[in-house]
Amino acid sequence: MNAKTRKIMALAGKELYSYANSPVLYGIVVFSLLFASIWLFNLQQYFARDTASLRPYFASFPIIFVLVIPVLTMKSWAEERRLGSAELLLTMPFSEWDLVLGKFISSLSVLVSILILTVPVPLSLIPLGRYDGGVIFCEYAGALLLGASAAALGHFLSALSKNQAGAFLGSVVVLLIVMFVNIIPQSVDMPPAAASLINFISLSFHFESFSKGLIDSRDLAFFILSTALFLYLNTQALLFGKWR
Repeated sequence: MNAKTRKIMALAGKELYSYANSPVLYGIVVFSLLFASIWLFNLQQYFARDTASLRPYFASFPIIFVLVIPVLTMKSWAEERRLGSAELLLTMPFSEWDLVLGKFISSLSVLVSILILTVPVPLSLIPLGRYDGGVIFCEYAGALLLGASAAALGHFLSALSKNQAGAFLGSVVVLLIVMFVNIIPQSVDMPPAAASLINFISLSFHFESFSKGLIDSRDLAFFILSTALFLYLNTQALLFGKWR
């Protein structure tokens, strides 16, 4: 592990320690697990469907991320600004990328932990039918990529916010739009070019192929590039002092 990687991991560890000492973390973990289970067994009436598919289960993840990710990311930069520790971080031997990646890796680690904690539900259902393990793997891979892109966006919005409340509300609104804007072409007749553009910017639209057990290279590239773009914009917000 080189010096740069050690710096990033040290920053990520610091952020994870902060998460671990916050009751909010445990609240969102419990909320995520309960919401996903209630969504599957009560709202989606899973057993009444009599189908060996977990697509209804993973359909809850975009909704969960809209509510959970703003909680994870709202204080990442807005809190640094409120406490006045932003200037201290910038005077330390860390680049903007070190700071951004450290905070991003910490929030992504929390999301990974939440996803791992949801695994018992599929495991408990597998003996009841012929489930395709490859499809379940694709669904989890898509959920991770979806969460990574949404988390990168949340951190960027926190860097532009003056306080945690503004970061939270802004992230909820923006994530709600970019997550479910693909509903518009499904409900309103519009030119194919406009519909394609709206679908392109929708995170949920690119998650659909993964939920079907398909790894589409276009959707994979979208999630990777969108995550990289939001992280880059985060560094630019730091570089140009928009968050001070």
